[in-house]
Amino acid sequence: MAATDSLHALLAQPRCALGVFVPAGLHPARAERRQLDQIAQAGADLFEIGLAHHDAGLDGPVIQAAYRRALSRGNVLARALRAVEHAAGLRPTVVMTYWDPVSRHGPERLARLLAEAGAVGAMVVDLPDDQAERWQAAAKTANLSTPRLVPRHLADTGLATVAADASGWLYAPASTAPTGYRGPLDVPALADFTTRLRAASPLPVVSGVGISTPALAERVAPLVDAVVIGTPVVRALMAAPEQAPALTAAFAQALNSYATAETRA
Repeated sequence: MAATDSLHALLAQPRCALGVFVPAGLHPARAERRQLDQIAQAGADLFEIGLAHHDAGLDGPVIQAAYRRALSRGNVLARALRAVEHAAGLRPTVVMTYWDPVSRHGPERLARLLAEAGAVGAMVVDLPDDQAERWQAAAKTANLSTPRLVPRHLADTGLATVAADASGWLYAPASTAPTGYRGPLDVPALADFTTRLRAASPLPVVSGVGISTPALAERVAPLVDAVVIGTPVVRALMAAPEQAPALTAAFAQALNSYATAETRA
């Protein structure tokens, strides 16, 4: 099965999958591999590997601090590629990045390196409109899918334009705040947004940002094909890495509980 096919098969399942975001380069390679193994065993269905960036404007303080730590260790791209290679041997893996690193490394070169490391896709969270065509072409040549983060405020015409350029999935933030938001979620507003996305595109819909507890994950699960958790796990990886698998397991159990309830219904 091709790598991109494995992602498609995962997101086509009737149950809501669990994605886990892990910033690359937080720990020495051996420790990072062990953490990825444990998170996969705890219930992660897919990985999002973050490429550290000094100006992560869409992220909150926890992920920004993680990126600063990764940047301080140096060899950012090499460390990221090693993390992707290991993660991709465990679960379908998508790289999360900002445009600046893509531009600095070169879209064509970076897409090729990520694909060679085993990534099934790469999502540029702040992809400039005037660079979208070049990035899509580079990714297509490398056989990378190009998930797109879709701002909730987009009108239907803008939404259709973004959706037409995407592959892999459409990312619907559960909150309009930066990552790490720990307040209540407006689930009806998210439901309306996911309905609009599904009307605009046949692509799977994935949600993250603000899904800070297993209970919130269970509430979002009926609306999407995958829930992605980031800050709760990153917070653990920063301070107490041994806690990350248990956190992952709690979210996985919540999604399994929803799936079980749906089956019984």
